[in-house]
Amino acid sequence: MTDRRHAVRPGPGAWALLTLTEGKLVARDTAGLIIPLGLPMLIMVMNGLGADRAGIPEFGGLPALDAYVVPLTIAMVVALIGVVNMPSFLAAYRTTGVLRRLSVTPAHPVMVLVAQVLVSLAQSLLGVALALGLARLAFDVSPPRQLLGAVGVFLLMAAAMYAIGMLVAAVSPTTNASVAIGLVAFFALFALGGGFGGRQNLPDWLATAGAYLPYGAGLDVLSACWTGAGPAGGQLAALAATTVLAGGAAARLFRWS
Repeated sequence: MTDRRHAVRPGPGAWALLTLTEGKLVARDTAGLIIPLGLPMLIMVMNGLGADRAGIPEFGGLPALDAYVVPLTIAMVVALIGVVNMPSFLAAYRTTGVLRRLSVTPAHPVMVLVAQVLVSLAQSLLGVALALGLARLAFDVSPPRQLLGAVGVFLLMAAAMYAIGMLVAAVSPTTNASVAIGLVAFFALFALGGGFGGRQNLPDWLATAGAYLPYGAGLDVLSACWTGAGPAGGQLAALAATTVLAGGAAARLFRWS
């Protein structure tokens, strides 16, 4: 007799329903939404109120708010959601046995991973839209001079951050451990990437490493798209390499139960 798990394949409706359900579960975690959605807007307000709107030569004649703070905030949204929020949900599902129970149904656990990535991407888009909308309305921040390039960089940076998040979920035995590891990874990437100030304040070798880690690379290439300078190929390659390496390690180490 044919095993029903293999005979019945979930259709598009099942995928859509699962993604919608995941979205509702994420939306109910109010505390988990405040930081990635509210903190970027707070940063934008704090920097925008005291910002000098004069153009700066090193930023292609754009103010620092446009060419540096906005890309930094976008990178922060993606990193917080991809490295901290998403892994905590996946670790919770493994700890509570959700993934193990799904493995004996037509709904393979991979569906949950895909649904979480889609929901996380929707969160990232919402967080970025809120921050950019506020920056545009309140401080007249200009759009990127290379709009299509900025969109492509955003997606590549998101892929790299989500790959790291999957790796965090793979090695985390509990939900609390996932949050702790995710926060350590986020602040390490944030600090080395220039989130607490320019990388020129770091030792040369750390500054160089930070420029090719996901946060620093994402910040630099987004800033380049804003100023119209064009992203550096080495940093784009670093984002792609992070996606492949971290994603491959996560696939190898991930446990369903």
